[in-house]
Order: sequence, then structure tokens, then C-alpha cells
Amino acid sequence: MNIAQIADRQAIANVLAQHSRGVDRADAGLLADCYHPDGTVDYRFYAGPASEFATILCGAQKAGPVTLHRTAQMWTQVEGDRAWSESYIMAYASSAGEDGPATQHLICGRYLDRHERRDGQWRMNDRTYVLDTSINWTGGLAIPGLGPLENHVPSGGHGSADPGIALLAQATAKITTRGVGTMTYDDSTIDAVISRQQIADLTMAYCRGVDRADAALLGTVFHPDSTVVSGAFNGDGPTFATEICAVVEADYEQTFHSIANQWIKVEGDGAVGETYVIAVSTSRGEDKTDTLTGGRYIDRFERRDGQWRIAERTFVLDWLRAEPSTRDMTGGMYAALDLHGTRGSADPVYSFAKA
Repeated sequence: MNIAQIADRQAIANVLAQHSRGVDRADAGLLADCYHPDGTVDYRFYAGPASEFATILCGAQKAGPVTLHRTAQMWTQVEGDRAWSESYIMAYASSAGEDGPATQHLICGRYLDRHERRDGQWRMNDRTYVLDTSINWTGGLAIPGLGPLENHVPSGGHGSADPGIALLAQATAKITTRGVGTMTYDDSTIDAVISRQQIADLTMAYCRGVDRADAALLGTVFHPDSTVVSGAFNGDGPTFATEICAVVEADYEQTFHSIANQWIKVEGDGAVGETYVIAVSTSRGEDKTDTLTGGRYIDRFERRDGQWRIAERTFVLDWLRAEPSTRDMTGGMYAALDLHGTRGSADPVYSFAKA
């Protein structure tokens, strides 16, 4: 990995972030700009040209309440002018309900994307959406009206009605190039930048390893003499990789680990990090439970023989919410989303990565 590849990854991450903004703001032009003219998508309810998808989806978005798509852990592999990525997506949406009260949805899935750089511009060639799980609450979200001005914050909207559009334009207008000259960096700074990306990839591999119950992949994340304190298992990293995958298979219908807010400090061949995680899980059995767990991974990393791996990992629990499972909800917006995440090599990401 080199600095040019880091720059490519950042450019692709910006496109993925723009895609979420385009959907949430119901901006068909912004959304279509994320794809090359011949780009395609497969969201199951629609499969075909991305340009038509942008028009159809944004038309539907404008007719409904505001959504929020949180795209995270964009694990991107770059090869020249082509790239592919797996991104975890947590989307908030609400619906009027077919025969009952309004429902709020937390929809958890993944984007499997192919990208290409043409004329120096990274855009998407193809997107496939994979649904992993969902949590659903009865009752609509009531946006508070205008209260005391000192407590008021802007509320999200569609298109130009969204205050974020105006705020971004205002901030962009204030950008200045005054005092900016050619910047140079020493080798240690460049190494730290590349190391942070390699460590970030390591933490994304951890999530895929657990969620797909892929013990072989998960084992590559830890040094042989590493330690893990997770609550479910406390011990060495390689044994954790095997044991946690067995627990996931035996006790849960599914798990979904979405990480963000990652802080990493690199010093030579050592590093420390704190990564925020929201985990969604559904237990097995007759009385299934959906659990939302919020916490942090506190990690120490070491680079040995040129390879970064975890030397110490401790999970810190911050909050938790559990309630009867709604994962089996299949009607409404879920009816057409029939490409689901699975355990092991049957999951769509494995065939996607090999194609």
C-alpha cells in the first residue's frame, strides 16, 4: 500500500458518502453523479441502470419522511483504475404501516460496490445491496416544532429544503487558499498514514470475520500471543477467533457489527486505537430477542515482520437495548429485499470478492 492508494480510497469514500446524502436529500442529480453513465444497481426491488434508479428512488424519497443512511467501515481494495468495496450501512426510515400504526425501522445491510476511475474521476460501476437484519418500532417519529430559540436545531429535509445543503454551500464559500504552499512530509509521517489505513482494514476484517463466522479470516487479525477481553470470551486471540465463531453459529441467527468514530495513534511499530461499535444481534430460539449494543474496542496493535495485527483488544460496554425480535418482518419495504447476508462462504461478499 502507498500514499496514492490511500488517496484513491479517500476519493471512493467521498463518493460513498455523497451517495448517502443523495438518497437522504432525495437529490436525483447528486445520486446519479455517484455512478458512471453506464453504471448499474441491484437493490432487488430495482435492478438496472443507475440513472433510472436515481430518478425512481428520489421520487419515492420525496413522498416520504426523511431518512438517514450511515455508511461505515468502507473496506476498499484498489487495483490500478479499478476497485471494489464492502460497506456496512445502517439506515433509519419510517413508514405509515400497511394495516396499522406508523413504524420506525433500523435497517442493517451492506453495499457491494465496484468502482472505476475514468478521466481522473472515481465513480461507481455497479452496486448490489445485501440485507442483513432490521429492528422495527411501532410509532412514527414526531419532529418537534419550533420551541425556545436557544434550544432549536435545524431539522433534515429533502432537496433545497434541507438546511445542510445551505450550510455546506456557505462553508464551501469560506474556503481559502491563502498561505497554502507546497507541503512535504518525512518518511515517518507517510508510514504513519499508511499504517493507520492498514490498521483500519484490520478492524474491518474483524467485523466480517465475526458476522460471517469466518474463523480463518478472524484468526489473521490477531498475533499468536495476543489477548482478548470481550465478556463472551477472555483469553488469547487465536482461540477467541475459533470460540466466538462457534458462539455466533450456536446462539445467534445473525450479528451485524458497524464500526465508526475510529481514532488511531501510530508510533513506529506500535499503535493504540479506540473504535466505536454498534452491534445488532438476534438470538435463536422460540422467544427471539433483538439486541442493540453500543460500546468501544480499545486496542493495542503491533507491526511484526511488516504485518500489523492486534496485540491486545478489550471491549468496553457503553449501552444496551434488548426487546422481542422483529427481524422476521417481511412485508412492506422488506418484501423485495430477498438477497440476505448469511454465514460462511455462501454470503454474497465472497463470490463478489472473487469475481
